Amino acid sequence: MSIGNLKDSGNQGNNFPFQLKVLQGLQAVLDNNCCVDILAVLSDIDVKLTPLERTPDVISTTGSGTTPVGAYSVSIANVGASAGIVNGQSIPAGTVLNFDAGVLNNTLRTLAYDATGTTFIITSLI
Repeated sequence: MSIGNLKDSGNQGNNFPFQLKVLQGLQAVLDNNCCVDILAVLSDIDVKLTPLERTPDVISTTGSGTTPVGAYSVSIANVGASAGIVNGQSIPAGTVLNFDAGVLNNTLRTLAYDATGTTFIITSLI
């Protein structure tokens, strides 16, 4: 830590006054309880960064329904011969839709689907 060597009459080549003031300032910050909640904040960060096991789920359906609540990712494959509906949109046969919530414990909203007249294979990570 250095602001430069002082060359006045009492402090020839000495940084002590600057260093002392910085340390006194840091101590004042700590004394004013600036960091009381730091452990809680670090714990929250640790929870978000700690890897967790996720449960995969696979269903084959020819009916209607919704994808699971709180899924981290969902894939819908139309393996039947006709179009189906996902979230109000017509999905042709042979189409695969993939949805990923991203990182840091994001989750997806449910998706409504209707596989009447076709077959959907739906995989999700919960």
